[in-house]
Amino acid sequence: MQLQFVGCGDAFGSGGRFNTCFHVVGNGANFLIDCGATSLVAMKRLGIDPDAIGTILVTHFHGDHFGGIPFFMLEAQLVAGRQRPLTIAGPPGLPERYARAMDAAFPGSPQKPARFELTLREIMPYELACIGQLRVSAFPVVHVEPAGPCFGYRIEVDDKVIAYSGDTEWTDTLLDIARDADLFICETYSFNRKVRSHTDYATLAAHFSELRPKRLVLTHMAEEMLARREEVPHQTASDGMVIEF
Repeated sequence: MQLQFVGCGDAFGSGGRFNTCFHVVGNGANFLIDCGATSLVAMKRLGIDPDAIGTILVTHFHGDHFGGIPFFMLEAQLVAGRQRPLTIAGPPGLPERYARAMDAAFPGSPQKPARFELTLREIMPYELACIGQLRVSAFPVVHVEPAGPCFGYRIEVDDKVIAYSGDTEWTDTLLDIARDADLFICETYSFNRKVRSHTDYATLAAHFSELRPKRLVLTHMAEEMLARREEVPHQTASDGMVIEF
């Protein structure tokens, strides 16, 4: 199982990083977790074939996590001539948000592909959703309400568990998301400054003994956290970084 950080940045391009997008490849599995506005550019820079991706899981509807969908879809339809089915899955309201995003980014663009099947799959809070080879458990987290519902995910695939916090301030739900996961990716927006709707490293550190993932990687870091990442004993993400587990 391999996960590559296509982008690990925040909404503001802190550190010159691309928006959030993780590419996961396993035994027949090929999917994205989030698809921020810069994701298609970042994928092409890394040599990732968008046409091979079967599923995109979306945590919430902010542009740095969801805004790359229109570019992905236009490329699939008008450049790549995609024929294989695609599933985009995310919180309730996904079909409406998808339509609005497509119309805002490319007015008049085709929203229903002519050559391949597109499934827009709404996942309910606390649902265990079976999407192809993926078993996806969705946990509500504490982020800006108009961007949601906002989810963190536990994803079971190839006998591994990938856990991802999404964007959230500290909530005990992170314990359910992360516990005993093979890989837990957690947003750590700031070092010790409290920011509404985001997690700071100091608060996360206070709960490390309860989280208990097998491996932890910190992501979605603003400038303050990036400047101090050498002070933390945990792995921090960088664009293009590959993790095998």
